[in-house]
Amino acid sequence: MTGGALLLESRRLLLRPFEATDAPVLSDYRSDRDVARYQGWEAPFTEEQARAFIAGMQDVVPATPGSWYQLAIEVKATRRVGGDCAFRLKREDRRQGEIGITLARAFQGRGYASEALTVLLDHLFGTLGLHRVTATCDRANLPSRRLLERLGMRHEATFVENIWFKGAWGDEHLYAVLAREWRGQSLHNLSRPGV
Repeated sequence: MTGGALLLESRRLLLRPFEATDAPVLSDYRSDRDVARYQGWEAPFTEEQARAFIAGMQDVVPATPGSWYQLAIEVKATRRVGGDCAFRLKREDRRQGEIGITLARAFQGRGYASEALTVLLDHLFGTLGLHRVTATCDRANLPSRRLLERLGMRHEATFVENIWFKGAWGDEHLYAVLAREWRGQSLHNLSRPGV
């Protein structure tokens, strides 16, 4: 990590800071109503919003407690951005973190989400030395629930109608994994470069 920028690499993917030239593709996949359905923004997501989002990320230092840090997910073979993933350390305890991910529909179903989150979790537990990482998803978002379970994250709680979300009360699932559990898995080794 140099100059506030974070670069992570897996076998097929490069997780990197967003660049100004990524605004059209960010706007495109965030404007897809199916992609936005369980996310915290409304579709359409304009190019102006995308440019503002990217500009705002330039000032965020990775691993600043309480601040989300967003990384573009670039497919190395095509150099195309297919989504983004993010993490934040908890403000009250920087040994704990939270993750999230979004993929464009054209990039779903190829294992990219598992690979991106695997390299991100390797970084959080390895480089940053976190103790515990969580993720939340809408109870109705079955693909996200399956993704988190494939990664070895444990379903710890269901919060019933705990969030007013896009005009209705929503239920959320909370998933978590500890550093010792993550180190004990072999799945995450599959995404490392050269493996």
